[in-house]
Amino acid sequence: MPRPISEYKIDIQQGNVLTQDMVAQLKPGLTKDQVRFILGTPVLMDMFHANRWDYVYRLQKGSTGEVEMRKFSTFFDDNDRLVRVGGDVAALQSAGGASAAPENRMREIDLGSVPEGTVAPPIEEKGFFGKMMESMGF
Repeated sequence: MPRPISEYKIDIQQGNVLTQDMVAQLKPGLTKDQVRFILGTPVLMDMFHANRWDYVYRLQKGSTGEVEMRKFSTFFDDNDRLVRVGGDVAALQSAGGASAAPENRMREIDLGSVPEGTVAPPIEEKGFFGKMMESMGF
């Protein structure tokens, strides 16, 4: 029997919203404080990997139940300076403009050695929390 009244389901947004403009501001040599100012406080700060910050974003549409996930990581050297970034939000833009984020593909970019307009190949090895998050479906 059809329901005369259907409930309204809200969109559920969790984590850090990272825009392409925010990620494009990242440059090699930025301090942790500068990265925190640009991207906000990371969702995960792994005590076993103190030089890595993880930003995770999840949006579940209330009307359709569709889930959108984004992951982004920043990596620092021993002097707490930004060295590279990885994730499904591109740090470099191609010559043709903004590139779309690949679905379920993690990429890592060494900010000091990659020429502008190129994208590094996907990373195969995951850290402890990356494996844990993957096993939980994130």
